Amino acid sequence: MNHYETVFILNPVLSEDQIKETVKKYEDLLVSKGAKMISKENWGLKKLAYPIQNKKSGFYHLFEYTVEGDVVHELETEFKRDERFMRYLSVSLDKHAIAWAEKRRNRDKKSA
Repeated sequence: MNHYETVFILNPVLSEDQIKETVKKYEDLLVSKGAKMISKENWGLKKLAYPIQNKKSGFYHLFEYTVEGDVVHELETEFKRDERFMRYLSVSLDKHAIAWAEKRRNRDKKSA
């Protein structure tokens, strides 16, 4: 089991309910494939550095989880098929990145 982090940008024209439904769908997909969700963050609506699909903003979300590597490929294939996704990036975390992510989560909990 490897440690992964996936950040994705959802289309800004989606309603709040559609965003929640989409995030829940892909969280359930990961869990059904044997993933252990470590963290899930909603970064909200942010302005993009450059237009994507003629949109200047998007809803950012982050998943941190542990799972087998082939499941990440399946998740990204589903992202490609879903028109609600504008961009996504999945990275494997090494021990230093895991420690940094833990520190970031703890810092965010204190400031919230």
